[in-house]
Amino acid sequence: MNAPEPPLAALAELTHRCPLQCPYCSNPLELERAAGELDTETWCRVIREIADLGALQIHFSGGEPLVRKDLERLVEEARDAGLYANLITSAVLLTEDRLQALVAAGIDHVQVSFQDSEAVGGDRIGGYRGAHEKKIDAARRVRAAGLPVTLNMVVHRQNLHHLEAMFDMAVELDAHRIEIAHVQYYGWAYENRAALLPTRAQLDRSIEVVDAARERYKGRFAIDYVVPDYYARRPKACMGGWGRRFLNVSPSGKVLPCHAAETITGLAFDTVLERSLEDIWESSEAFLRFRGTDWMPEPCRSCERRELDWGGCRCQAFAITGNAADTDPACELSPHHQVMLDLAKSETGEAPPDFVYRNYGNKPDRAKTATPAVLTADRPAE
Repeated sequence: MNAPEPPLAALAELTHRCPLQCPYCSNPLELERAAGELDTETWCRVIREIADLGALQIHFSGGEPLVRKDLERLVEEARDAGLYANLITSAVLLTEDRLQALVAAGIDHVQVSFQDSEAVGGDRIGGYRGAHEKKIDAARRVRAAGLPVTLNMVVHRQNLHHLEAMFDMAVELDAHRIEIAHVQYYGWAYENRAALLPTRAQLDRSIEVVDAARERYKGRFAIDYVVPDYYARRPKACMGGWGRRFLNVSPSGKVLPCHAAETITGLAFDTVLERSLEDIWESSEAFLRFRGTDWMPEPCRSCERRELDWGGCRCQAFAITGNAADTDPACELSPHHQVMLDLAKSETGEAPPDFVYRNYGNKPDRAKTATPAVLTADRPAE
Protein backbone atom coordinates (compact mmCIF):
# COMPACT_ATOMS: atom_id res chain seq x y z
CA MET A 1 0.00 0.00 0.00
CA ASN A 2 1.27 3.46 -0.88
CA ALA A 3 2.01 5.90 1.90
CA PRO A 4 -1.08 7.96 2.77
CA GLU A 5 -1.29 11.65 2.06
CA PRO A 6 -0.46 13.91 5.04
CA PRO A 7 -3.30 14.72 7.42
CA LEU A 8 -4.88 18.13 7.05
CA ALA A 9 -5.25 18.65 10.79
CA ALA A 10 -4.44 17.19 14.18
CA LEU A 11 -6.46 17.41 17.37
CA ALA A 12 -4.28 17.71 20.45
CA GLU A 13 -6.40 16.58 23.39
CA LEU A 14 -4.17 17.98 26.10
CA THR A 15 -6.28 16.81 29.03
CA HIS A 16 -9.60 15.26 30.03
CA ARG A 17 -9.90 17.61 33.00
CA CYS A 18 -12.71 20.14 32.65
CA PRO A 19 -14.81 22.37 34.92
CA LEU A 20 -17.93 21.43 32.93
CA GLN A 21 -19.76 18.08 33.00
CA CYS A 22 -21.52 18.03 29.63
CA PRO A 23 -23.56 14.83 29.16
CA TYR A 24 -22.50 14.58 25.51
CA CYS A 25 -18.76 15.02 26.05
CA SER A 26 -16.64 13.37 23.35
CA ASN A 27 -14.07 12.21 25.90
CA PRO A 28 -14.09 8.47 26.67
CA LEU A 29 -16.03 7.08 29.62
CA GLU A 30 -12.72 6.19 31.27
CA LEU A 31 -11.26 9.67 31.74
CA GLU A 32 -7.50 10.15 31.91
CA ARG A 33 -6.24 11.62 35.19
CA ALA A 34 -3.72 14.45 35.28
CA ALA A 35 -0.92 12.07 36.26
CA GLY A 36 -1.32 10.23 32.96
CA GLU A 37 -1.02 13.28 30.70
CA LEU A 38 1.96 13.87 28.42
CA ASP A 39 4.43 16.37 29.80
CA THR A 40 5.34 19.66 28.14
CA GLU A 41 8.46 18.49 26.34
CA THR A 42 6.72 15.44 24.91
CA TRP A 43 3.86 17.58 23.63
CA CYS A 44 6.38 19.97 22.04
CA ARG A 45 8.00 17.03 20.25
CA VAL A 46 4.59 15.80 19.08
CA ILE A 47 3.72 19.26 17.76
CA ARG A 48 6.92 19.34 15.72
CA GLU A 49 6.16 15.86 14.39
CA ILE A 50 2.66 16.99 13.41
CA ALA A 51 4.20 19.79 11.36
CA ASP A 52 6.86 17.50 9.88
CA LEU A 53 4.12 15.09 8.82
CA GLY A 54 2.68 17.84 6.64
CA ALA A 55 -0.39 18.86 8.63
CA LEU A 56 -1.50 22.47 8.33
CA GLN A 57 -3.61 22.93 11.45
CA ILE A 58 -3.51 21.98 15.11
CA HIS A 59 -6.56 22.20 17.35
CA PHE A 60 -5.82 22.42 21.09
CA SER A 61 -8.65 20.75 22.94
CA GLY A 62 -9.55 18.65 25.96
CA GLY A 63 -11.40 18.43 28.30
CA GLU A 64 -10.53 22.03 28.85
CA PRO A 65 -7.07 22.90 27.47
CA LEU A 66 -6.84 25.99 29.68
CA VAL A 67 -6.30 23.81 32.77
CA ARG A 68 -2.83 23.12 31.34
CA LYS A 69 -0.42 25.74 32.66
CA ASP A 70 1.86 25.10 29.67
CA LEU A 71 -0.76 25.90 27.01
CA GLU A 72 0.98 29.12 25.97
CA ARG A 73 4.26 27.23 25.51
CA LEU A 74 2.52 24.66 23.29
CA VAL A 75 0.87 27.38 21.21
CA GLU A 76 4.25 29.04 20.78
CA GLU A 77 5.70 25.71 19.62
CA ALA A 78 2.89 25.37 17.06
CA ARG A 79 3.53 28.90 15.78
CA ASP A 80 7.24 28.23 15.42
CA ALA A 81 6.46 24.99 13.56
CA GLY A 82 4.28 26.87 11.07
CA LEU A 83 0.96 25.39 12.17
CA TYR A 84 -2.34 27.28 12.25
CA ALA A 85 -3.32 27.07 15.91
CA ASN A 86 -6.94 26.91 17.03
CA LEU A 87 -8.09 26.84 20.66
CA ILE A 88 -11.25 24.82 21.35
CA THR A 89 -12.44 25.88 24.78
CA SER A 90 -15.39 26.14 27.14
CA ALA A 91 -13.91 29.61 27.87
CA VAL A 92 -14.93 29.62 31.55
CA LEU A 93 -11.22 29.81 32.49
CA LEU A 94 -10.24 32.29 29.78
CA THR A 95 -9.19 35.30 31.83
CA GLU A 96 -7.94 38.46 30.17
CA ASP A 97 -4.38 37.65 31.26
CA ARG A 98 -4.54 34.17 29.71
CA LEU A 99 -6.04 35.56 26.53
CA GLN A 100 -3.30 38.15 26.12
CA ALA A 101 -0.65 35.52 26.82
CA LEU A 102 -2.15 33.26 24.17
CA VAL A 103 -2.26 36.12 21.68
CA ALA A 104 1.42 36.81 22.37
CA ALA A 105 2.20 33.10 21.94
CA GLY A 106 0.58 33.10 18.51
CA ILE A 107 -2.91 31.64 18.79
CA ASP A 108 -4.76 32.15 15.49
CA HIS A 109 -8.38 31.37 16.30
CA VAL A 110 -10.63 30.62 19.27
CA GLN A 111 -13.64 28.31 19.19
CA VAL A 112 -16.00 28.75 22.15
CA SER A 113 -18.45 25.98 22.98
CA PHE A 114 -21.94 26.89 24.17
CA GLN A 115 -24.51 24.61 25.74
CA ASP A 116 -27.52 26.84 24.97
CA SER A 117 -28.44 30.38 23.96
CA GLU A 118 -29.44 31.34 27.51
CA ALA A 119 -27.97 30.88 30.95
CA VAL A 120 -30.58 28.67 32.60
CA GLY A 121 -30.35 25.94 29.99
CA GLY A 122 -26.65 26.37 29.35
CA ASP A 123 -25.64 26.15 32.99
CA ARG A 124 -27.90 23.15 33.58
CA ILE A 125 -26.56 21.21 30.60
CA GLY A 126 -22.93 21.95 31.44
CA GLY A 127 -23.40 21.46 35.17
CA TYR A 128 -21.63 24.72 36.04
CA ARG A 129 -23.38 27.77 37.49
CA GLY A 130 -22.36 31.00 35.82
CA ALA A 131 -20.72 29.30 32.82
CA HIS A 132 -22.91 30.93 30.18
CA GLU A 133 -22.09 34.49 31.20
CA LYS A 134 -18.39 33.65 31.42
CA LYS A 135 -18.54 32.33 27.85
CA ILE A 136 -20.31 35.44 26.55
CA ASP A 137 -17.74 37.68 28.21
CA ALA A 138 -14.83 35.58 26.90
CA ALA A 139 -16.14 35.59 23.32
CA ARG A 140 -16.40 39.38 23.43
CA ARG A 141 -12.86 39.72 24.71
CA VAL A 142 -11.54 37.37 22.02
CA ARG A 143 -13.06 39.63 19.36
CA ALA A 144 -11.72 42.73 21.11
CA ALA A 145 -8.27 41.16 20.95
CA GLY A 146 -8.61 40.98 17.17
CA LEU A 147 -8.99 37.21 16.89
CA PRO A 148 -11.68 35.43 14.88
CA VAL A 149 -14.13 33.46 16.99
CA THR A 150 -16.33 30.47 16.20
CA LEU A 151 -19.37 29.66 18.29
CA ASN A 152 -19.79 25.92 18.64
CA MET A 153 -23.46 25.36 19.49
CA VAL A 154 -24.02 21.72 20.42
CA VAL A 155 -27.71 21.03 19.81
CA HIS A 156 -30.05 18.27 20.88
CA ARG A 157 -33.57 17.57 22.06
CA GLN A 158 -33.36 19.89 25.04
CA ASN A 159 -32.13 23.08 23.34
CA LEU A 160 -33.16 22.92 19.67
CA HIS A 161 -36.11 25.19 20.38
CA HIS A 162 -33.56 27.98 20.91
CA LEU A 163 -31.93 27.60 17.49
CA GLU A 164 -33.02 31.03 16.18
CA ALA A 165 -31.62 32.64 19.33
CA MET A 166 -28.27 30.92 18.71
CA PHE A 167 -27.96 32.75 15.41
CA ASP A 168 -28.87 35.98 17.22
CA MET A 169 -25.94 35.28 19.56
CA ALA A 170 -23.60 34.93 16.61
CA VAL A 171 -24.64 38.38 15.41
CA GLU A 172 -24.34 39.92 18.88
CA LEU A 173 -20.87 38.43 19.44
CA ASP A 174 -19.60 39.29 15.94
CA ALA A 175 -18.69 35.66 15.28
CA HIS A 176 -16.85 34.72 12.11
CA ARG A 177 -18.43 31.30 12.09
CA ILE A 178 -21.11 29.37 13.91
CA GLU A 179 -21.23 25.60 14.01
CA ILE A 180 -24.62 24.06 14.71
CA ALA A 181 -23.49 20.60 15.69
CA HIS A 182 -26.04 17.96 16.59
CA VAL A 183 -24.76 15.61 19.25
CA GLN A 184 -23.01 12.55 17.81
CA TYR A 185 -23.85 9.45 19.80
CA TYR A 186 -20.66 7.87 21.14
CA GLY A 187 -19.23 7.69 24.65
CA TRP A 188 -21.06 9.97 27.09
CA ALA A 189 -23.59 10.97 24.45
CA TYR A 190 -24.40 7.30 23.82
CA GLU A 191 -25.13 6.93 27.53
CA ASN A 192 -27.44 9.95 27.30
CA ARG A 193 -29.01 9.22 23.93
CA ALA A 194 -32.59 9.03 25.23
CA ALA A 195 -32.16 12.44 26.87
CA LEU A 196 -30.52 14.09 23.86
CA LEU A 197 -31.81 12.60 20.62
CA PRO A 198 -34.14 15.09 18.89
CA THR A 199 -37.51 14.11 17.51
CA ARG A 200 -37.95 13.92 13.76
CA ALA A 201 -40.12 17.03 13.90
CA GLN A 202 -37.36 18.92 15.74
CA LEU A 203 -34.79 17.85 13.18
CA ASP A 204 -36.96 18.88 10.24
CA ARG A 205 -37.61 22.26 11.84
CA SER A 206 -33.91 22.78 12.55
CA ILE A 207 -33.06 22.22 8.89
CA GLU A 208 -35.60 24.90 7.92
CA VAL A 209 -34.15 27.35 10.46
CA VAL A 210 -30.57 26.74 9.31
CA ASP A 211 -31.51 27.13 5.64
CA ALA A 212 -33.24 30.43 6.40
CA ALA A 213 -30.26 31.63 8.45
CA ARG A 214 -27.83 30.82 5.65
CA GLU A 215 -29.81 33.09 3.37
CA ARG A 216 -30.27 35.82 5.96
CA TYR A 217 -26.64 35.93 7.13
CA LYS A 218 -24.90 35.27 3.82
CA GLY A 219 -21.64 37.19 3.86
CA ARG A 220 -22.00 37.97 7.59
CA PHE A 221 -20.63 34.73 9.02
CA ALA A 222 -20.14 31.12 7.94
CA ILE A 223 -22.61 28.48 9.08
CA ASP A 224 -21.68 24.81 9.47
CA TYR A 225 -24.43 22.33 10.20
CA VAL A 226 -23.74 18.81 11.46
CA VAL A 227 -26.82 16.58 11.58
CA PRO A 228 -27.42 13.42 13.64
CA ASP A 229 -27.27 10.13 11.77
CA TYR A 230 -30.28 8.47 13.36
CA TYR A 231 -32.64 9.86 10.70
CA ALA A 232 -30.23 9.67 7.76
CA ARG A 233 -30.54 7.70 4.53
CA ARG A 234 -26.83 7.83 3.70
CA PRO A 235 -23.81 8.12 6.01
CA LYS A 236 -21.47 11.08 6.04
CA ALA A 237 -17.74 10.80 5.48
CA CYS A 238 -16.75 10.79 9.13
CA MET A 239 -13.54 12.82 9.58
CA GLY A 240 -13.08 12.69 5.79
CA GLY A 241 -12.53 8.95 5.98
CA TRP A 242 -10.77 6.82 8.60
CA GLY A 243 -7.08 7.70 8.76
CA ARG A 244 -7.19 9.93 5.67
CA ARG A 245 -7.29 13.58 6.73
CA PHE A 246 -7.19 13.70 10.51
CA LEU A 247 -5.47 12.34 13.58
CA ASN A 248 -6.07 12.81 17.27
CA VAL A 249 -3.51 12.59 20.07
CA SER A 250 -5.07 11.76 23.43
CA PRO A 251 -3.85 13.16 26.78
CA SER A 252 -1.79 10.02 27.40
CA GLY A 253 -0.32 10.04 23.89
CA LYS A 254 -2.50 7.50 22.10
CA VAL A 255 -2.84 8.35 18.41
CA LEU A 256 -6.38 7.88 17.13
CA PRO A 257 -8.00 8.15 13.68
CA CYS A 258 -10.92 10.03 15.28
CA HIS A 259 -11.74 11.38 18.73
CA ALA A 260 -14.22 8.55 19.43
CA ALA A 261 -12.08 5.67 18.17
CA GLU A 262 -11.43 4.31 21.67
CA THR A 263 -15.10 3.32 21.87
CA ILE A 264 -14.22 0.45 19.50
CA THR A 265 -13.07 -2.25 21.86
CA GLY A 266 -10.55 -4.66 20.41
CA LEU A 267 -8.57 -2.00 18.54
CA ALA A 268 -5.14 -1.24 20.00
CA PHE A 269 -3.75 2.27 19.55
CA ASP A 270 -0.05 3.07 19.47
CA THR A 271 1.30 5.97 21.49
CA VAL A 272 3.81 8.71 20.77
CA LEU A 273 5.85 7.37 23.69
CA GLU A 274 6.52 4.19 21.72
CA ARG A 275 6.58 5.15 18.03
CA SER A 276 7.04 8.25 15.94
CA LEU A 277 3.92 10.00 14.73
CA GLU A 278 4.93 9.42 11.11
CA ASP A 279 5.30 5.69 11.71
CA ILE A 280 1.92 5.52 13.42
CA TRP A 281 0.18 7.54 10.68
CA GLU A 282 1.64 5.46 7.88
CA SER A 283 1.67 1.92 9.23
CA SER A 284 -0.05 1.39 12.58
CA GLU A 285 -2.59 -1.42 12.61
CA ALA A 286 -5.38 0.80 13.93
CA PHE A 287 -5.00 3.36 11.12
CA LEU A 288 -4.70 0.69 8.43
CA ARG A 289 -7.71 -1.28 9.65
CA PHE A 290 -10.37 0.92 8.01
CA ARG A 291 -8.31 3.20 5.75
CA GLY A 292 -9.30 3.20 2.08
CA THR A 293 -11.84 0.75 0.67
CA ASP A 294 -10.27 -2.72 0.80
CA TRP A 295 -11.78 -3.47 4.22
CA MET A 296 -15.35 -2.75 3.11
CA PRO A 297 -18.07 -5.40 3.13
CA GLU A 298 -20.94 -5.44 0.68
CA PRO A 299 -22.92 -3.37 -0.14
CA CYS A 300 -20.20 -0.75 0.57
CA ARG A 301 -17.56 -2.46 -1.58
CA SER A 302 -19.69 -2.12 -4.72
CA CYS A 303 -21.27 1.24 -3.87
CA GLU A 304 -20.60 4.20 -6.14
CA ARG A 305 -20.29 6.38 -3.03
CA ARG A 306 -17.52 4.31 -1.44
CA GLU A 307 -14.91 7.03 -2.09
CA LEU A 308 -17.31 9.80 -1.04
CA ASP A 309 -18.47 8.60 2.37
CA TRP A 310 -15.62 6.08 2.90
CA GLY A 311 -18.05 3.68 4.55
CA GLY A 312 -19.38 6.19 7.07
CA CYS A 313 -18.63 5.98 10.77
CA ARG A 314 -16.87 2.95 12.24
CA CYS A 315 -17.66 4.00 15.81
CA GLN A 316 -21.35 4.20 15.01
CA ALA A 317 -21.30 0.80 13.34
CA PHE A 318 -19.70 -0.64 16.46
CA ALA A 319 -22.12 1.12 18.81
CA ILE A 320 -25.22 -0.16 17.00
CA THR A 321 -24.14 -3.57 15.67
CA GLY A 322 -21.17 -4.54 17.82
CA ASN A 323 -18.94 -4.86 14.73
CA ALA A 324 -16.93 -1.86 13.56
CA ALA A 325 -16.55 -3.41 10.09
CA ASP A 326 -20.29 -3.48 9.42
CA THR A 327 -21.96 -1.08 7.03
CA ASP A 328 -22.76 2.13 8.89
CA PRO A 329 -26.41 1.73 10.07
CA ALA A 330 -27.05 5.32 8.95
CA CYS A 331 -27.08 3.95 5.39
CA GLU A 332 -30.46 2.71 4.17
CA LEU A 333 -28.65 -0.19 2.47
CA SER A 334 -27.42 -1.50 5.81
CA PRO A 335 -29.29 -4.52 7.22
CA HIS A 336 -29.18 -2.66 10.55
CA HIS A 337 -30.68 0.60 9.27
CA GLN A 338 -34.13 -0.16 10.67
CA VAL A 339 -32.60 -0.81 14.09
CA MET A 340 -31.32 2.76 14.13
CA LEU A 341 -34.67 4.17 13.00
CA ASP A 342 -36.48 2.13 15.66
CA LEU A 343 -34.10 3.40 18.35
CA ALA A 344 -34.80 6.99 17.33
CA LYS A 345 -38.54 6.41 17.40
CA SER A 346 -38.60 4.62 20.75
CA GLU A 347 -36.20 6.94 22.57
CA THR A 348 -37.93 10.12 21.48
CA GLY A 349 -41.40 8.78 22.27
CA GLU A 350 -40.99 9.28 26.00
CA ALA A 351 -40.05 12.22 28.22
CA PRO A 352 -36.25 12.61 28.34
CA PRO A 353 -34.60 11.02 31.39
CA ASP A 354 -32.16 12.82 33.69
CA PHE A 355 -28.67 13.35 32.37
CA VAL A 356 -25.77 11.07 33.24
CA TYR A 357 -23.23 13.85 33.71
CA ARG A 358 -19.65 13.49 32.55
CA ASN A 359 -17.27 13.42 35.49
CA TYR A 360 -14.58 11.31 37.06
CA GLY A 361 -16.89 9.81 39.67
CA ASN A 362 -19.71 8.52 37.47
CA LYS A 363 -19.98 4.91 36.44
CA PRO A 364 -22.31 5.14 33.45
CA ASP A 365 -24.99 2.51 33.13
CA ARG A 366 -27.65 2.64 30.44
CA ALA A 367 -30.11 0.99 32.83
CA LYS A 368 -30.13 3.96 35.19
CA THR A 369 -29.26 7.64 35.40
CA ALA A 370 -27.09 9.60 37.76
CA THR A 371 -27.48 13.07 39.17
CA PRO A 372 -24.18 14.51 40.48
CA ALA A 373 -23.76 17.68 42.48
CA VAL A 374 -24.24 20.00 39.53
CA LEU A 375 -24.41 23.75 39.17
CA THR A 376 -21.63 24.29 41.64
CA ALA A 377 -20.33 27.83 41.25
CA ASP A 378 -16.77 27.97 39.92
CA ARG A 379 -16.22 24.25 40.44
CA PRO A 380 -12.47 23.67 40.13
CA ALA A 381 -11.08 21.33 37.49
CA GLU A 382 -9.93 18.02 38.87
